[in-house]
Amino acid sequence: MVEVSATGGSSRELSPEEEMQIIHSTSMAAEPLTKVGDTFCLISRRWWEKWISYVTQNKTAGTNEGSSSDHHDLSSSNTPKRPSAIDNSDLIYEAASIHSTMDIELHDTLVEHTDYILVPEDTWNQLCAWYGGGPKLGRKVISGGQSQTELSVEVYPLRLRLHLMPKGDQCAIRISKKETIGTLHKKACEIFQLNSDQVSIWDYYSHRKHALMNDLEKTLDDANIQMDQDILVEAVDNGGSDVQENGFAKNESTGLVEPSKTNYSIAGGFSASKNASKNSNSELSQLQSLSTAIKESEDKTQTPVTVGVSTRGSSGGLTGLLNFGNTCFMNSAIQCLVHTPEFARYFREDYNQEINWHNPLGMVGELALAFGELLRKLWAPGRTPFAPRQFKAKLARFAPQFSGYNQHDSQELLAFLLDGLHEDLNRVKHKPYIKSRDADGRPDEEVADEYWANHIARNDSIIVDVCQGQYKSTLVCPVCEKISVTFDPFMYLSLPLQSTTTRTMTVTVFSCDGSAVPATCTVTVPKQGRCRDLIQALTTACGLKHNEKVFLVEIRNHLIHRFLEDPLMSLSSIKDDDHLSAYKIPKSMKNTKFLQLIHRREELETGNARGTTGWKAYGTPLVFPVSCDATITRGDIQLIVHTMLSPMLRPEPMHSDVSDSEANENSDSKTESRKLPLKLVDGNNACIDLSVGEERTVRLPSSSMSILLFIDWSPKLLKKYDTNYLEKLPEVFKYGPTKKTRTEPLSLYTCLEAFLREEPLVPEDMWYCPQCKERRQASKKLDLWRLPEVLVIHLKRFSYSRSMKHKLETFVNFPIHDFDLTKYVANKNNSSRQVYELYALTNHYGGMGSGHYTAYIKLIDENRWYNFDDSHISAINEDDVKSNAAYVLFYRRVKTDDNGPQSFIGRNSSMAMHK
Repeated sequence: MVEVSATGGSSRELSPEEEMQIIHSTSMAAEPLTKVGDTFCLISRRWWEKWISYVTQNKTAGTNEGSSSDHHDLSSSNTPKRPSAIDNSDLIYEAASIHSTMDIELHDTLVEHTDYILVPEDTWNQLCAWYGGGPKLGRKVISGGQSQTELSVEVYPLRLRLHLMPKGDQCAIRISKKETIGTLHKKACEIFQLNSDQVSIWDYYSHRKHALMNDLEKTLDDANIQMDQDILVEAVDNGGSDVQENGFAKNESTGLVEPSKTNYSIAGGFSASKNASKNSNSELSQLQSLSTAIKESEDKTQTPVTVGVSTRGSSGGLTGLLNFGNTCFMNSAIQCLVHTPEFARYFREDYNQEINWHNPLGMVGELALAFGELLRKLWAPGRTPFAPRQFKAKLARFAPQFSGYNQHDSQELLAFLLDGLHEDLNRVKHKPYIKSRDADGRPDEEVADEYWANHIARNDSIIVDVCQGQYKSTLVCPVCEKISVTFDPFMYLSLPLQSTTTRTMTVTVFSCDGSAVPATCTVTVPKQGRCRDLIQALTTACGLKHNEKVFLVEIRNHLIHRFLEDPLMSLSSIKDDDHLSAYKIPKSMKNTKFLQLIHRREELETGNARGTTGWKAYGTPLVFPVSCDATITRGDIQLIVHTMLSPMLRPEPMHSDVSDSEANENSDSKTESRKLPLKLVDGNNACIDLSVGEERTVRLPSSSMSILLFIDWSPKLLKKYDTNYLEKLPEVFKYGPTKKTRTEPLSLYTCLEAFLREEPLVPEDMWYCPQCKERRQASKKLDLWRLPEVLVIHLKRFSYSRSMKHKLETFVNFPIHDFDLTKYVANKNNSSRQVYELYALTNHYGGMGSGHYTAYIKLIDENRWYNFDDSHISAINEDDVKSNAAYVLFYRRVKTDDNGPQSFIGRNSSMAMHK
């Protein structure tokens, strides 16, 4: 076979490896030089994979080197063949001509790397020279991002519907979103053969004049023009009368006008030109057929819905949504909302009278109308999936963060939809100004009702009726202990995910008054807790007296490394291999310093039994508080140390045959021995001997919180005291080599408890204390007070930082039935049980930004679970609903009576779904 060389002439046949090398070199050379306006071409992935298999066959065969020739001959029959001509027919509508670049329209749901790959134009030209085929599907590079420096290929240029008024003629065009309004104005004049001074164009969103598009230099992207949007072309003659019919404008049907070869738009989609008006009737008919084909799937869903009439198994609700480019995040959230019984009933009735057309916080009713129309389509009889393209366009118009075809967070979309629908359907047309009052000691019930009444006075919609609850928020100032209580509404709960929510910590507790020997104490504290949580746990576990408190320190190298005084310090700063000590001290002492008794002993030099290295610190220091205002003598310090060491004093043997003279001698010896070998570093940084001059006053250092006091333990002194108590300081947490613990699945209840746990505000969100008149890092405690009919729970699987994004794959054991929240509701005046049942959830599979969303939904009428995976819907068992992909959970309150919970599934299902 003769191949065509890179220069276009005939040459020898290229090997697969040479083809691959040329394409690789061409692509690598082109991509770094890519700039706005360059052309990239789509190639069917089906054909591309055949070519890849062909050019990499020898690499694959290389794994069989060393095999026999017989085996080689046998495997040669499986060698990939050279692919035939490039075939992009699976990317375009059948109505389009494969032999011409005119009128080519891509399928609406193509996904890069799944349906097609993009290559530089030079790469396409080379492949086309070797293989032929096509058609060529060129698309232009555009800039984007906040700085307009991010380059991307605009595979789908804007498709706009032009409406000529007052004649009512229409046509559809493709144009890049980076084209200017001036270019669009010019094209409209060419299509309808109008003079430019006769034409004004309007943003005709939802067939209403939203804005006059008269800034000719602004791009369509900046003007927030979306896919499939309507543009009004308003024409008058110089005398003010209507323009006469002329040329193409005579046709009152919708035609799709596409570009000629010689008139590419910047986006590589094809722009219309005035030559379009000279097309033959057959060509025009073909264009009209193509326009019809593009919208065929959407038009099939326009069947009117009759509310209240259903046949089991055929009442709707099993219609899928096509994925037209990373829209699974939207599809999954929509399906969960659409299958919420209260919303299904509301939006299939006449809700127009509740639309708030003038709410400045809303979207002039457009979002509510679009969602209602979408819901009716999904509940219509039949199961033909369709692409919610119009809803996506309207969504992008009001929330530009969801524009384009990138993957987004379904929970963020859900939050926007709930808030946007609420504002569009807010029954309050004029919101009164209401200043909330603090609790100031009033009963919680009174304050909560007042806050809720104030909220309803400004916010009253079906969304509030169904999805909004109320929680109690308590703030406590860490300085003046001012307490502020408010009651705030919530739309959903975002619960933290932690594989372990608690940790055990071991601390050695010392008594400064000599009442007990040191003892280890192991307590359980919140994993993300604060130092005060550890102190509180120790206070409870050690049985502190009412006049005592715990003084916590970290020990390192037999010295106090740091004082753990800050109650808001995170426990995460304490590692498992750290060593902690706690000292019981009086609460009443103020202006206090601490004597730190450091233990030293003589250590022999290694390999030399006679020599010593002097005194080395060992064991755990003891602590005793002293008042800075008190006068203290050397004898006082001797007495303090004797008191601290007294629990470790070894009992002396009793001897009955001792004479009086020996007893007196022993008494004198004991008196002398009570003078312990103590040395103290005073305020002059001098080391003074406390074994002499016991009446002399000690000048304590003023610059340090800790006063260093050394005791040198001689062998003789060690016989009198058991210092083993000081040497056994365990780690905070010791991992045993054979220790195996059974890990229980993380419970949804545990996640809720972590959410409700008291914790300090982050430094960036400090609270202004009205009593201190300063911003404080107050502690915050949340309590559930009023629960909604539908409780939406968001599992916080995604975490973000400047340098990375992370997803938690933790499995959460969430209840499907009997989710009982009664004990978590702080309002004890509400005696009814708060029980919920799961009816829908969204799932997220894969990593950040490249994953996939689905929804599991329980059809009420059928009492059966289904998997909604974009356009594909399949029945699943209830046992399969739980997985580590669960992301957003939808619970509905179970009606309760004297006989216990009454599920909304079953005998009341028809009432739940139909009027």
